Amino acid sequence: MSPTVAGETLVSPGAVRPQVAGAASLTLRGPLEGPRAAARVIAAFPAAVYLETRSPGEPRVLALVSSDAARPPNAVVVAASCRELPFAAVREGDDASVGEGLVEIAGSGPRGGPPRRVQVKIRRWWDPSPVLGPVSAARLGDVTRTLESETAGAVCGLAGHPGPRLLAGHCAGGDLAHAVDAAERIVGLGPGLTPSGDDVLAGLLVSLRILGASVPGGRTAIWLADWLGAAVTTHATRTTALAATLLHCAARGQAGTELASVLRGIAGHSPLRPAVHRLLSVGHTSGADLAWGLVAGCRATLALAATADEQGKATA
Repeated sequence: MSPTVAGETLVSPGAVRPQVAGAASLTLRGPLEGPRAAARVIAAFPAAVYLETRSPGEPRVLALVSSDAARPPNAVVVAASCRELPFAAVREGDDASVGEGLVEIAGSGPRGGPPRRVQVKIRRWWDPSPVLGPVSAARLGDVTRTLESETAGAVCGLAGHPGPRLLAGHCAGGDLAHAVDAAERIVGLGPGLTPSGDDVLAGLLVSLRILGASVPGGRTAIWLADWLGAAVTTHATRTTALAATLLHCAARGQAGTELASVLRGIAGHSPLRPAVHRLLSVGHTSGADLAWGLVAGCRATLALAATADEQGKATA
């Protein structure tokens, strides 16, 4: 039986009409609701396809992902699982277009077979910006210790490199100048579509902004996120197109669902440990790198909130 979304029957990859329904991140609303714009497939995998538009603004990269794949903040989720092969017709370098509520790819088709178009119609939207509500400093402290324990064995892509630890220390100390310098130094650091340095920065930026809005005295963490976000997005030309888009998302506090689930666990809205394990399973080291940045953001938010509290008492 064919899967359905909101009552609409979806077609299998081998059907005559290849249109499927999709749920898109709100960060993509501009390019998806705007006029048609040319795009190109920059990477294709069984569970995800990445398209780069010709637009000079962000987001430049859009991810089409299967319903059971990791969901980054720039994703359109199609109502088909990876085993249904929703992207079997797509190859790197294929032409595509984005806009007017559609994502279309002039698919190459099966090897040796005729070309086959892939079309995704946007039917729903999802919000990549988690809102946690109040989180006490005491709870954040307890949860941070749990996160440190749960992620202790995770292998990060920059293990042994001093950059992330220097960045974390400067953030916790409220040393803006050195934090900005350390952040700029790890933009684009590491191999892959999303280099490890960028994943660390994304986890840090999201946690500073989201937790800073939830913890009493967290305004300094938001201030730090503003400056770090401006610095790393300015230097995002040094990394891949996908990583640059994800840095812009993180600077706005937009997270993938796996990272957002951990943040909700921190606030007590959902179980924490299963969410951490799902995050750590993302990519080769991306999940571990995001988790490392998240923990660094938790520590910095706690330290900056405590400093703000002490300063408030001193001036009272």
